[in-house]
Amino acid sequence: MDCTHAIRRLYGCTWRQGLLSLLCLALVAGAALVLRRYALLALFSAIVVPGFVTCALLLAAARRLGWTGATILLLAATGIGAWAVLPAYKSVLAAWDVHALPDQQLLACVFGVNVAVLGLPLWFARTRARAQQLADLRNAALAAELKALQAQVEPHFLYNTLANTRYLARHQPQRAVEMLEHLIAYLHSALPDMRSETSTLGREFELAGHYLALMAIRFGERLQYRLDCPSDLAAVAMPPLLLMTLVENAVRHGVEPKPGTVRIAVTAGREHGVLTIVVADDGAGIGETTLGSGVGLRNLRERLQALYGSRAGFVLRRGDAGLTEAVLTLPAAYAVELAA
Repeated sequence: MDCTHAIRRLYGCTWRQGLLSLLCLALVAGAALVLRRYALLALFSAIVVPGFVTCALLLAAARRLGWTGATILLLAATGIGAWAVLPAYKSVLAAWDVHALPDQQLLACVFGVNVAVLGLPLWFARTRARAQQLADLRNAALAAELKALQAQVEPHFLYNTLANTRYLARHQPQRAVEMLEHLIAYLHSALPDMRSETSTLGREFELAGHYLALMAIRFGERLQYRLDCPSDLAAVAMPPLLLMTLVENAVRHGVEPKPGTVRIAVTAGREHGVLTIVVADDGAGIGETTLGSGVGLRNLRERLQALYGSRAGFVLRRGDAGLTEAVLTLPAAYAVELAA
C-alpha cells in the first residue's frame, strides 16, 4: 500500500460517514451545553478542530506527499493548529467566566491527542508498507534465483534425455519413442509452471510422474517409483516446482550413486488443515555434512519462508528402514484459497 492510498484510507470518508460524524459531534456538544460542562466543551473543540484541518490538508496534498512529507505535514499542521485555537479557547472560556487550562497544558493536550490519533495509524501503515516492500523484493530475488537455477538444470536435463533418446533410437526404437512422448508431456506440464506463481498438487504430481518415467527409461530396472495423489487433493494449489525439487533430489542423491534397485515413493495427504507431501527413497541417502544443504533445497526453504512464513515447513530426514524422507508441509486451507 503506497502513501497516497494509506492517507485516503485513514483520513477520508464517504458523505454518509461525514454526516454521521458531524451528528455525533453535535450530540456531544449539545450534551456538554445542557450539562454546563463548558470547560470540557471548549477543550473538546480545541482538539477536534485542528484534527479536522490536518485531515483536510493531508487529503488535499495526498498525491504529492511521500511518507516523510505526510509525517512532516501532520506534525506541522497539528502544532500550528494547536497554537491557532489557543486564543479562541481562552476567549470562549473567559466569556463563560470559566477557568481555562494553562497555555502549555492546552498545547500539550491538543498536540498530543492529535498526534496519537492521526500519527500512529500513519506510522503503522508506513511500517506495513515497508514490510510488504521488503517481502516483495525478497520474493523477486527468490524468483530470479529460481529462474537461474532452472536455467542451469533444464539444459543439463534436456541434454541427458536427448542423448539417451539418440542411443535408444539406434538400439531400441520403441523405447526411444516412449522417452520422447514422456519428454513432450513433461515439457507440456513444466513450461507453463515456470511462468506461473501457483500450480496444483495434481499438476505437480503429473509433472513428477513424467520426470520419473523418463528417469526409469534412463536407469532401467534400477529405478522403481510410485506416486499416490488422492483425487480429492488434486485441485489443492501449491507453489510450482517445489515437488520437482524434491523428486530431482531423490534421483540425484538416491538413485545415481547407488548400484542396484532404488525405490522412490511420492505421497500426499491432508490432516487438520495441513497438506503433507513426502518423497521417500531407499537409495544412497545424503551424508551428515551435506544433509539438506544443496542449492535447490536452500531455495525451497527460502521460498517457503517468503510465501508462508512459519505456516509451512520442510524436513529432510532418515526414516524407518533406512529410507531418506523429504517431508513438505503446507497450509492446505490457504492453498485452496489461492486456487480459488
